[in-house]
Amino acid sequence: MLIYGKQVSANLRAKIADKVNDFESSMGRKPCLAVIIVGEDPASKTYVKNKINGCAEVGMKSLSFEYPDGEPQQNIADTINSLANDDGVDGILVQLPLPKGYDESYLLSLIPDSKDVDGFSPNNLGRLAMGNPRTVSCTPLGVMNLLADTGVDLQGKNAVVLGRSNTVGKPMAMLLLNANCTVTVCHSRTVGLEEFTRKADILVVAIGKPKFVTGDMVKEGAIVIDVGINRVEGKLCGDVDFDSVEPKASFITPVPGGVGPMTITMLLYNTLCAAVDRELNKR
Repeated sequence: MLIYGKQVSANLRAKIADKVNDFESSMGRKPCLAVIIVGEDPASKTYVKNKINGCAEVGMKSLSFEYPDGEPQQNIADTINSLANDDGVDGILVQLPLPKGYDESYLLSLIPDSKDVDGFSPNNLGRLAMGNPRTVSCTPLGVMNLLADTGVDLQGKNAVVLGRSNTVGKPMAMLLLNANCTVTVCHSRTVGLEEFTRKADILVVAIGKPKFVTGDMVKEGAIVIDVGINRVEGKLCGDVDFDSVEPKASFITPVPGGVGPMTITMLLYNTLCAAVDRELNKR
């Protein structure tokens, strides 16, 4: 069966919109997300546009700060610090990747944990690792929602994550571990990769290699989540060779239309939660 993230996302956004309306009625303001983008990367510009549109769809306020490549880093840092101290801003997001020459870690470190709606801060990642999450990275959180939509009990399942990035692979592994899966993380240095993937009840692929995972690498009846998005000969495809894997999988996400729509929806969810938490901490 196909897992259509677009439909799951639409259902969740409707619920988020209701909660945003409740928040505005009780607090007299809308939750607010501030997005900072540096440079002219077309993909990044599209992502930012979709995030701004997502805010409008659920009734949130959004702020957008666009800087050319070559903008002094201190100016961007000053903007982040200003937003960090702005009581009307609930979430701050720096669109990644940044152009060469910028200190990504430094700029991200300026975002307070309470406004880190991407879930990238050491404290937020640490809380997740300890099983007490506050804000969770958007894409892995979206994957967990898609898995929940299958209705499959995850407890005791053998889960394999391909990829160990701080933004997807590592938090994905921790979420699956917190769901009582037995988790293996594979990466570019893994020896005998197929031996791991063929044992996976749940296979999450996030490595950025088009159609890397093929049908002979997948266990019969596995749940396959394809996080990758690549453009090959003008067409979008994932990290999974869909045509060869789909017949063997019990559930599989298509690309596009699978994980992608969930990422922005989880960003909206995180921003709403940040707004609620900040208001509660004022009391």
